[in-house]
Formats: sequence, structure tokens, C-alpha cells
Amino acid sequence: MRRGLVHVLAWSLATGAAVTLSWWGVHTVMAGTAYDPPRALPITGALGQDSEPLSSSTRRADESPSPSASPSRAKPSPDGAPSKKAPSGTPSSSARTTPAAPTPPAPAPSDRVKSYTTDGGRAAFELGDSAATLVSATPAAGWSMQVWTESTWIRVEFSSGADRVSVFCTWHDHPPRVDINTY
Repeated sequence: MRRGLVHVLAWSLATGAAVTLSWWGVHTVMAGTAYDPPRALPITGALGQDSEPLSSSTRRADESPSPSASPSRAKPSPDGAPSKKAPSGTPSSSARTTPAAPTPPAPAPSDRVKSYTTDGGRAAFELGDSAATLVSATPAAGWSMQVWTESTWIRVEFSSGADRVSVFCTWHDHPPRVDINTY
């Protein structure tokens, strides 16, 4: 009985050590390659520069209250604070006839986002005056992708078998520039 208990204890310690070592190795590798998910940018190509988007994936349109809904119950807004909904019978903000004061258009970040399509996939960068950020990278069907990010360059490599396509964005001592290499 004692011998079996010693074997179980030894097996448990060895398994725990192996799991810890594996986790540490994977964590170390992933910490160097993972990056923040790309942020969503508005698409202004079909709308023009000073028009507003028709819909948003992060904000819902105001719904008219149903007859069964209680006017004293407030729906929480996306930021968690209760919204101030007009009582039924009074027009909501979307039904008012007086137009709101026009807001000056903000500089569109999408003007600085450039997308590059290759045989291996697509990479999009936000190109600033002295630096760039990767917005998204999507491999084509049958291709895989790797991303390297450094302080003065970003490399996105698409690969399929022996075929490789690299999209380099560099900005050391010059404005961001994108080069595509196939090999």
C-alpha cells in the first residue's frame, strides 16, 4: 500500500512539473507573438467624408416602447448608466423635428488605413506620420500567417507550402513605407 502511494505521489509531481514547464514555454512564445486585437474603423468609402454611418455594430437604435413596457423602468445604456427615456406620448430624441447642431467632422482614421492584398492574404496598416500599426491581417484560403512586430517595422508573412509572401512596413528614419516580397 505504501509503495503504491509513493508511486502515485511521484507520478503527480512529475506530471505537475511537466505541465508547469509546458505552460511556461507556451506562455513565453505567445508573449512575443501575440498582439492586441485590431480595432474596428469606420468605412467611409461609400458614404463620403462628412456623412455619418448608417449603422453601428456597437450601438443599437432607440426602440419605441411597447405598450406593455413600464415607463418607470429604465434600460441601461452600453456604458452601464441607466438611460433617460422619454415617457410614452412625448417624442424621443430620434423623433424630434428640430435638427441637432452639426458637429465638425473628426479626422477620419480610415484615411490613414491602407490595405494590401496579396496572393497569400490581406494586411491592413494604419500609417501615421512617423510610425504605423497593424490593423488586421487575414490569410487567404489554404495559407497560414505569422506576424512580427518591432519598434521600427512590422512584418506579416503568408505561407502555403514552399510559397511565401511577406508584407513589410518600415518607418526607421522615414515615413512608414510598405514593401511586398514574394519568394
